[in-house]
Amino acid sequence: MTPADVPSGHAVQPDGDSPQEHDAPAPTPAGGAPVGRRIVLGLAALGAAGIVGGKAVQDRLSRLLAPLEQRDPTGLTSLLPLGNAFRYYSVTGAVPTRTADTYRLDMTGLVGSPTTYTLGDLQQLPQTTLVRDFQCVTGWRVPQVTWIGVRLSVLLDLARPLPNATAVRFHSFDGTYTESLTLDQARRPDVLVALGLAGRTVTHDHGGPVRMYVAPMYGYKSTKWLSGIELTAIVERGYWERTGNYSVDGWIGTSNGRQDDPVG
Repeated sequence: MTPADVPSGHAVQPDGDSPQEHDAPAPTPAGGAPVGRRIVLGLAALGAAGIVGGKAVQDRLSRLLAPLEQRDPTGLTSLLPLGNAFRYYSVTGAVPTRTADTYRLDMTGLVGSPTTYTLGDLQQLPQTTLVRDFQCVTGWRVPQVTWIGVRLSVLLDLARPLPNATAVRFHSFDGTYTESLTLDQARRPDVLVALGLAGRTVTHDHGGPVRMYVAPMYGYKSTKWLSGIELTAIVERGYWERTGNYSVDGWIGTSNGRQDDPVG
């Protein structure tokens, strides 16, 4: 999940996913009751300690807080000052787990060769490594993250898009989240179906075992818990583009005070 220009009245979202609207209904996940405001505010001191303690402390705190962030209907945990560490977020509050044995990725829609891939199938395809920042539209950034995966263009070539296919729609196995790119954007060499993150397989909290990484765009364009890639005739607006003021073309820009981000 992941960001674009955040409209006023929205809470910040973690893990590059877009912010949650303050007035959105708060789901009660299977992992327990939602986190209360008092608990969230009590964690703020931990976030400040992370800033002082450096990257190692920030990363440990980020992993420690992940279960709480995914159960926080207030959106306040995403505001904790963790520095250059990932935040975590789900629009559904709880996401089923897929293992190496149960994971499937469906290539469907306007294609000549619809295909279902297992995790093993994806691992056998040519792998590409990118070392790039991960930028949330809400302002936080994790610099120089190592991503490993299959270029989306490889899967598109194998699927053989039909002449009327102009866009790609991504589906999450959380059952709710979707995102889209134009076919030209999807064929960029820096758009990956990611299997590895920072030297490890993509964990469940990070959107694994397989997620998208769209390097030149804000995090909300990088669908987590990827279950389907669908070729479509038009660009279908994604989850946050339908529910908030998010750009369909989520290029990273100077709104975050940086001049060195590549743009489309």
